[in-house]
Amino acid sequence: MNNLTGARAMDTSNLTPIEIALGIDEKGMTTAKKLYEFLEMDKSHYSRWVKSNITDNQFADEKIDYWALATDGEREFNPNPTQDFKLTAHFAKKLSMTQKNKRGEDAREYFTKAEDKLKEVVINRMQLSPELQMFMQMGEAMANQELEQKRQAKEQERQAIELNEVKENQKTIVQALGGEIQGNFRSWVKTSLAAIAENENFQYIGSREERYQAVYTESYERLTSKRPCKLNQRVANERSRAMEAGASQSMIKGINKISIIESDKDLKPVYESVIREMLVFYCIEVK
Repeated sequence: MNNLTGARAMDTSNLTPIEIALGIDEKGMTTAKKLYEFLEMDKSHYSRWVKSNITDNQFADEKIDYWALATDGEREFNPNPTQDFKLTAHFAKKLSMTQKNKRGEDAREYFTKAEDKLKEVVINRMQLSPELQMFMQMGEAMANQELEQKRQAKEQERQAIELNEVKENQKTIVQALGGEIQGNFRSWVKTSLAAIAENENFQYIGSREERYQAVYTESYERLTSKRPCKLNQRVANERSRAMEAGASQSMIKGINKISIIESDKDLKPVYESVIREMLVFYCIEVK
């Protein structure tokens, strides 16, 4: 880690109430947890907020806008310490802009003033001797060069990850659209829809049974949009005819939407295309 993780006591006698609340350190930086608490956001959503606004934020760079650290003292007894980060004033101001309340406005105003103070420091530096200004410029140039190298390395890493994802997606698309059906039609449908229901890309909150039902419902809705077929009515009619013909209860129960689709030479290929489209849409590779 780095020296940002040190749990060192800090003199707060010269700090304003808002600086104390935000945990502003000697470098003018706050932390993600302090900022989140100050903005009075839902504590249960902290991890999600960190992921979407900090670690997965494509417009933020680690060790430039933020630095990872562990909560003071927690590292000693917790192998998975709470995620926390040091934030620059500029980055903290950007995060504060997402909160449309009084606390968000107070934070934005504070960090704007903090940035203005930094600008004053730059202006005051112009009053130094030319020699000192030259040395400071040389130091900044070296620091900027190092930051640029880090940005380039991170960009190359990001591009490599994206390229790998593209290749994986292409493989999935080819397999989903062009792969032969393994086993009989019903088994293939069941396996495919189960893979979708169990995949994290299928955004549905509910029990396992409800997720499965939602996947099947979506497949029937997609089919109906392509080829109106009144599946519920056709299932009811087919079961009625089976009862009149003296079919067993197990045979009657086996009559469902999938069996209706499978027996219809026009609907079956359309439904197959629907399943394949869903496999591509949810990035599923069925073995």
